Amino acid sequence: MAEVHAIGQLVSGSGFHEKALFCRWGIHTGGAWKVLAGTKEGQTQVDDPETGDIAFFSHPIDIHFATRGLQGWPKLWVQVYHQDSFARNELVGYGFTHLPSSPGLHNLQILTWRPAGGYTDTISHHFLGGSHQLKAPELIFSATERHRLTTVATGKIFAQLHIVLRNFEKFGIEC
Repeated sequence: MAEVHAIGQLVSGSGFHEKALFCRWGIHTGGAWKVLAGTKEGQTQVDDPETGDIAFFSHPIDIHFATRGLQGWPKLWVQVYHQDSFARNELVGYGFTHLPSSPGLHNLQILTWRPAGGYTDTISHHFLGGSHQLKAPELIFSATERHRLTTVATGKIFAQLHIVLRNFEKFGIEC
């Protein structure tokens, strides 16, 4: 079987209005993909920068896949949260990107968004906190239903991945 090995890290996040950020992340694949080693999801620590708006995570990603085809190519998704002074976690944004299909070092930007509410929801969010969340988190990376959502851009997550491909030519798979 052809193999894909992704080694890297979630580096940082910037452009968010909130501080004290952390990410939940995962890698979604199609049915023809099998994890040989590593973990498909995780969570970073909370970073609360005293100066600037960049939250540094430096959270490792190391996963090794085997596949019989290109359908369902892996997607890296993130959910960004803000932790307030009472240790309550509030959703700040969702985002995803496809893992690169070429070998080598890749610097990735994951643009994030959150569902937008109406006028009263915006006022409530401003004064009381809280935010809208997706009932079905698979909408983060599924284009079939996501186009119906009204969203607000929130910030960017930066990732750095080394991609290693093996046996693609041997099994007749072209990237």
